[in-house]
Amino acid sequence: MRKLVFLIGLLLNGAVLFAQTTINTDSTVKQTSKLSGSSLKQTEGAAMLATNNIITNISASPELSNFYKVIKATGLSETLTSQGPITVFAPNNQAFNNLTSCKLDTLLTPQRKYDLIAMITYHTLAGKVTSRDIVHQINTNKGLATFTTITGSKLMARLDTNRNIVLIDEHGGESIISRFDLEQSNGMIHIITGVLVPKFKTI
Repeated sequence: MRKLVFLIGLLLNGAVLFAQTTINTDSTVKQTSKLSGSSLKQTEGAAMLATNNIITNISASPELSNFYKVIKATGLSETLTSQGPITVFAPNNQAFNNLTSCKLDTLLTPQRKYDLIAMITYHTLAGKVTSRDIVHQINTNKGLATFTTITGSKLMARLDTNRNIVLIDEHGGESIISRFDLEQSNGMIHIITGVLVPKFKTI
């Protein structure tokens, strides 16, 4: 288990140097997208301090208590306090409530710990990825952007008719970013309305 967490940490550190490089570069280019990040719809969410790291803010947020519980079960807390930067799509409590209790209970069993780790890391990108970056990638890729998570799995994004950013996992499951661009000392958090599941794992 320690070796797996250590490997994920190495992936994070290495991926920061190479993954999402076009995203961070694009954010410095003049914005030519049809829809800018500032015009996106955003709902209310728990306040976070930009001086805190990702885990500190998640642990203090009542809205993300289920997500924090799952992170603790994986042993990834230390990894997500790394220098980064990293971007986390954090499912709110309702997202976990939408899972059947048996699915969540099954994931939390010792036998499914590696599946749980894979699912949590599927919510993480290397680098600091803002909503403006996501929208720019969507508009420059004909309405559908593809991102690579730190485990190498693909995550897609599009805009809906209400100007929400919609994330699409490898099962076709969709989740809306309900609160975005929450600055962290080691990256960025976007709060989402669904739990993302990679294709090679089923729950």
